[in-house]
Amino acid sequence: SSKAYINLNVKLGGLGPDYEAIKEKVSKKSNQQKEYAKQVKEHNMKSIASVQRLPTKPQLISSVSRQKALEYAKTIPRPKTFTARQSDEEVKEERVLPQTLNGNSLPQIASLETLQNRHEKEKQVVAAFRTLHIL
Repeated sequence: SSKAYINLNVKLGGLGPDYEAIKEKVSKKSNQQKEYAKQVKEHNMKSIASVQRLPTKPQLISSVSRQKALEYAKTIPRPKTFTARQSDEEVKEERVLPQTLNGNSLPQIASLETLQNRHEKEKQVVAAFRTLHIL
């Protein structure tokens, strides 16, 4: 019976990892991943090619709606703008700017009276807006 055991090709396991089995598993996995990547790439290329052909009509529709919107915008009256104008008194009151020792001119400081006049005028404008129920 000991002769029967000698004739068998038995590979005994050893201590540590079996590198041959690991290489086979890794190569099989990497081949599957590469094949899947090829399939995905082909699918994406086909879908991109089909998408590039389609969107010609929506651009025409959007340009028509844009034209309609622009025509509508032309018919809407623009709001009146209120500009603050300088009164004749303020124009006449332009002063000579004071000079520093170096000869540079200092910025003009508005007098208290002109600021009070401006404040009163702006109060009247706000009151007019309130009567129109805008504010």
